[in-house]
Amino acid sequence: MKFLYKLILINLIFMSFALAQKPLPGPEVTYRNPVIAGDFADPSVIRVGDTYYAVGTSSEWGPAYPIYTSKNLIDWEYVGPVFDTLPEWTMGSFWAPELYFRNGVYYCYYTARRKYDKQSYIGVATTTDLKKGFKDHAVIIEWTKEAIDAFVVEDKGKLYITWKAYGLDKDRGIEILGAELSPDGLQVIGKEFTIIKADPAGWESGMAEGQAIFKRGNYWYMLYSGNACCGAECDYQVGFARAEKLQGPWVKFEGNPVLFGDDTWKCPGHGTVVVTPENRYFYLHHAYNGVDFTFAGRQGVLSELVWNETTKWPVFRYGRTTPAQAQSPAGPVAVINPNFIVNYERDTVTTPWTYDVSFPKPVFDVKNGALQIENTNQIYAGNFLGLTVKNGNYSFMAEVIGKKDLLQSIVIYGDANNAIGYGATEDHIEMWQVKDGIREVLKRQDIPEKYNDIELKLNTRFGRYYEFSWGVKGHKIDSLGSAIRMEAPWLPRWDRAPRVGVNVYGTGEGKAEIKAAQMTYD
Repeated sequence: MKFLYKLILINLIFMSFALAQKPLPGPEVTYRNPVIAGDFADPSVIRVGDTYYAVGTSSEWGPAYPIYTSKNLIDWEYVGPVFDTLPEWTMGSFWAPELYFRNGVYYCYYTARRKYDKQSYIGVATTTDLKKGFKDHAVIIEWTKEAIDAFVVEDKGKLYITWKAYGLDKDRGIEILGAELSPDGLQVIGKEFTIIKADPAGWESGMAEGQAIFKRGNYWYMLYSGNACCGAECDYQVGFARAEKLQGPWVKFEGNPVLFGDDTWKCPGHGTVVVTPENRYFYLHHAYNGVDFTFAGRQGVLSELVWNETTKWPVFRYGRTTPAQAQSPAGPVAVINPNFIVNYERDTVTTPWTYDVSFPKPVFDVKNGALQIENTNQIYAGNFLGLTVKNGNYSFMAEVIGKKDLLQSIVIYGDANNAIGYGATEDHIEMWQVKDGIREVLKRQDIPEKYNDIELKLNTRFGRYYEFSWGVKGHKIDSLGSAIRMEAPWLPRWDRAPRVGVNVYGTGEGKAEIKAAQMTYD
């Protein structure tokens, strides 16, 4: 009975506190999650004046670390990447970038895997103009066998960097560490200190990462994530901790975890807290959509924090799960059209193509009314250029000019060893897959005569059910055959979602010629 009474009391306190938060004047404007759709894990967000900037993990995709901008935390526009050309010391695993702004300079502290030892360390880059990309200053933190998830704060005029440290060769568990930075933010000058340690027996399951630290009143507050971050077996959750001094001691909130998954948004965590001009606190973090799940990746979602002025602890305004719909941070919300349509014969649209950083960047250009991709990479999946999938229900089309010895395909690409494609040569259509590095032709159909404008089409449901078909622009030909339907549950990678796009593959030299491409969402 005492336990039941205590539980009811806690719930009543939480409800009364949440209801007591004063709404903004005027009619309530709401938004729906995600605010940054598609694969955008580990988001970092800052506010500079009246403008917000966010950057996220790109994993094995280039260009590295996509940047977005917004005026209201809801409507985000793509700015460009942090690195259009990958830093020389890196080879992949472009994780957890963190933006920081000071004295007119934007800093990006980022995680990447180093070429010569294949270990993940933290680098730093700077710019005064986000649209022009960043200048790399190489590795700033090497900590034993791995250091990831940088986060920078300023305390009494001094800069400090914090990071997740594995400590594997010191017989230590996972910790979040901190150290002082040089005034220019480009070197670690202080001795490391422990912020928190992961509790193997606690809710974190021995994992503590993705820390977001900020000051309010007399306390430093930290949101951090624990459990398995990624993949179909994920169980990511978020906890609170606080301290009166940055160096600690840090006290974990007794009610942890404070944010966990449900059927709408699964495995939430790893984000950044930003404060609006109206003094509202928002946590931009990632979570998997409950329907599309790993096939669309960890998407950028927004959850608001409010404050219990009695205990001085924050609480999530809409409970312990990511809200599907919530009150907007500021003003009207626009409807962003995610569709992409380009005709290379007349349009000059800059396509946000991504590529696999495990291989040299595909050589491509727009010439003579077509996207031309050189056939220089003879891996099975070929020279792939892809688009981030924003929603699992979509249609993709590419119009190609048939080539004798080159297969031009629309492709759903997990990595070079795991992909499915549907392509055309001058004389046949081919449905193929690469699974665990083994390429297999699933179906082949002859083209009855030579056509210049072959349309390859893909309809997708929930990111995992695919229907492929083909036709000829301006023609209705009954003998072209029926659509091919298939599923490929093995495509999503552990830390990233598949991309959809185009490629070229074959024994002959030459270039793909793609006259048009279209990505539309239901």
